[in-house]
Amino acid sequence: MELPKRLAEQLEGKEGPTRQKAARLVVDLARVAKAESFVAVDHAHVSGVSVITGGHGLRTFLNDLSGDETGTVVIPTTLNSAGCDRQKMEEMEILWPDFLEQQFEIVQAYDQLGIEATLSCTPYDRGIEIEGEVASWAESNAVCYSNTWTSLITNRESGLSALATALTGFAPAWGLHLESNRKPNIRVVVKCELETLSDYSILGDWIGKNAKPEWDLPFGPMPFVQGLDDYISFARKKALTAAAANYGTPMMWVDGHTDPPEDSIDWQGVLTFTKEDLDERYQELRPRGQVDLVVIGCPQASLEEMRTTAAALRTHMEFGESVPNQRLWVFTSQENYALAEADGTISILEEAGSLVLVDTCPEVTPYNR
Repeated sequence: MELPKRLAEQLEGKEGPTRQKAARLVVDLARVAKAESFVAVDHAHVSGVSVITGGHGLRTFLNDLSGDETGTVVIPTTLNSAGCDRQKMEEMEILWPDFLEQQFEIVQAYDQLGIEATLSCTPYDRGIEIEGEVASWAESNAVCYSNTWTSLITNRESGLSALATALTGFAPAWGLHLESNRKPNIRVVVKCELETLSDYSILGDWIGKNAKPEWDLPFGPMPFVQGLDDYISFARKKALTAAAANYGTPMMWVDGHTDPPEDSIDWQGVLTFTKEDLDERYQELRPRGQVDLVVIGCPQASLEEMRTTAAALRTHMEFGESVPNQRLWVFTSQENYALAEADGTISILEEAGSLVLVDTCPEVTPYNR
């Protein structure tokens, strides 16, 4: 295994104990992956922020790391969603004792490591340049979106491996960091019109659900999708890749929208998606009982998604209807909240009875029901 000079020095402890621990993890991961070298990384995105996903162990671990003043990240690094909106704890009715204090003890520890507390699961939706970067991202929807729709390259990382890369600047050269592995393994032919954001989510979900256990998919399902519209909005792209990521998809190809795959592909299978498949999956996923809470924004809602939701609610408001007891929660990032507030979207959502939350995500917050 060929170690870069700086990684070797970090491994020897020349940059302090925190980076030494991180270097050990990076090298151990390389051994497990049978990587022969390392890639220099431009950006990291770290998950493992919420109290309910990390708990006391995460707090102890981060307290240990952040005690080393020299042990800060060496590349730009952003942070995934936390478990609450600190300004709306009362509305969220979180009953966990000392939840807010524990949550922001974790966030502060990451801040001491030099990580930008963006508290967003959509690092690609910030209006920043990510083209051509080599990354180490630990949020599955972000991995699939960026590998698919941009030229950023990243593996599906864990929170720990992304943090180790952030502290050292290196990742093992394996998986999707190798061009030979960046090729599709499933062909998907779409035979129906996709008219809504949800339709694109259903397609992504259906592809993963129908991948067969006997197929050889070493890095997960990596579909080449044919038959989609000539124009796909940002929110629809996001919906497609986020749903596919639920089944381990790290990257997709979409005919007419991404670089075409090479001709000689060893397809593990061919799937055909029809209107019947779309309708059947909606039926399978529909609620069977009374709905107590509706959440939008998993991943955190884009400006387009918030505007679409506001437009639907405005129609109900014209008939004198509103959301009862704030039982519609819309999760978004700080950046998109500011944009939606500026154009009046937040006012419409809140006037209709919605609760708009930032810094958190439906997957990592404790609910009051």
